[in-house]
Amino acid sequence: MEFLDVSLTDWVGYAAMAIVLLSFLMKHVNKLRIVNALGCLLFVVYGIMLEPVSKPIIITNGAILCVNLFYILKK
Repeated sequence: MEFLDVSLTDWVGYAAMAIVLLSFLMKHVNKLRIVNALGCLLFVVYGIMLEPVSKPIIITNGAILCVNLFYILKK
């Protein structure tokens, strides 16, 4: 499936990239962690959608997602 000659997999990757980048513009750490966690989750989905699956993307962003969730739920 493509839209504007860009595959769905690439759209997920671009969305993940934009959300992670946006998270670093947040002034409050808790908002940063929430938005960054969403971006990391999308990067995990992106890593799974790639052919072949990209384990480094999945592992790295899965770990960052867990760290973010730990600090979000700790409060």
